[in-house]
Amino acid sequence: MSSYLITGVSRGIGFEFLRQLSADTTNIVIGLVRNKDTTDQKIAAELGPRKNIHILQADLTNYASIKESKKPTMGKSEVVKITGGSLDIIIANAGFMNPDSAWDPIGVLGEQPERFEADLLYAFRVNVIGNIHLFMPLILKGTTKKVHALSSAMADDKFALDYDLAWNTPMTISKVGLNTAVAKFSAQYREHGVLSLAICPGMVDVGHFDKLTEAQLVKGGEMLGKFKTYASDFAGARKPEDAVKDVLAVLDKATVTDGSAGTFVSHFGNKQWF
Repeated sequence: MSSYLITGVSRGIGFEFLRQLSADTTNIVIGLVRNKDTTDQKIAAELGPRKNIHILQADLTNYASIKESKKPTMGKSEVVKITGGSLDIIIANAGFMNPDSAWDPIGVLGEQPERFEADLLYAFRVNVIGNIHLFMPLILKGTTKKVHALSSAMADDKFALDYDLAWNTPMTISKVGLNTAVAKFSAQYREHGVLSLAICPGMVDVGHFDKLTEAQLVKGGEMLGKFKTYASDFAGARKPEDAVKDVLAVLDKATVTDGSAGTFVSHFGNKQWF
């Protein structure tokens, strides 16, 4: 039996993590979401009654709301009440990418400095700061002691430079920050047996291309062409089901002592992004 805490389980990759991990009835799976009622309804409709799923409401941009999920009730926090006082694995899945600023290069975004700054700061608040405020004290009391942050291949500077990947600037900068936070957590907690690891799931179909303008579709096609140049067998976005299976396989195999601690890898467990 393992206990998991997953952020952003209301849809997409997060919901798929929730689905796959809760299929093992011996697991305890806790999901943090901004809208508990909607998520509860989705779970009931698509997964049915799974008693090992526990949904708590929290907003990663609001530390006070994260504290609410730790709020004492009868002397114990909500998470402690569920797990008995520990966590085995955290999956920091929740993230933000504004599609309106994803397709223009940094110089174009800079022409609207207030808007650019707002996107960049919000991405940083969600993708970096919110994940820093999670539940490390409970991980230290766990058995498996693993913390996985969902990252992006776009945050690999060499990849961006080799293929002139000028898109997704706010999200990319924040994911670079997240990768560094993972390394810092590892530097502090590795000696306590905690594995901190950032993993890119590849390009996953979670609806980002569903409502693009004609101009954005053209830019998206250019990006996909770059990916095809990088990997000739690249076939486009993958299903969340396949991406999550691969990420969990990497996470399951990785250990503190095998060189994985604090690193940023792909769903292949290396630096091959596609």
